[in-house]
Amino acid sequence: MSVIFRQLALVLLILTFPLIQQNANPFWDKIQWSFSGTLQYFGADYGSNADPAPIIPSLGFSAAYEILPYLRIELTEDIYFSNYEFNTALGFPVPCSLDSRSAFVLGFVTGIQATGFFSLGNFLVRVYAGPAVDIRLVFNAFGLNHPGDNTGILETDPKLQTKAISEYFWSNARWFVPVIGAGMDFPVNQRFMAGFDIRFWIPADGWRMGVGLRITPQKNTAPQVTSE
Repeated sequence: MSVIFRQLALVLLILTFPLIQQNANPFWDKIQWSFSGTLQYFGADYGSNADPAPIIPSLGFSAAYEILPYLRIELTEDIYFSNYEFNTALGFPVPCSLDSRSAFVLGFVTGIQATGFFSLGNFLVRVYAGPAVDIRLVFNAFGLNHPGDNTGILETDPKLQTKAISEYFWSNARWFVPVIGAGMDFPVNQRFMAGFDIRFWIPADGWRMGVGLRITPQKNTAPQVTSE
């Protein structure tokens, strides 16, 4: 687990380098960019034939616009992927191992939220909530192209399962995933703040929790926390 977090932290540090130079436009001066790496826990009862506690890594970014001294409107994007199968016994898709896969799912969790923030010593505390949507693109799993896969039976046919998975995700507003969360940032140097977030998504078909790392370039126009 610690190896995953170290790898995510390295990727985030590399991604923030293009944002070191400040933009002189007043509108862009109020935009605060951040990059994040999150481990998402999909909490639901998937039965004995699936991963009982799927943990899926995601990479993301956010752009926050300051509308009041302690309030921002924040647009967030988290990208993840996983293998799925349609469990006919349960009647819905479940994350699964590589051997049991029928579909490859690429997810884009897009949210817009109100974020309140305040200083606590050397730390910047954030609390936020808002609507979000999970745009899940469903593809036939890679490597399942031999003729024996096309049985015409939902339980064993990957193409039929892929169609059923996509239909399930996009029905009954299962794409709507409101989010609440909190985070804390601290200064690393004059350029960057590092921090962590805990988020909860509340979809119609279960719940999710995300724990992640975050890197934020500091800007002169944003409330900054500096070490003494």
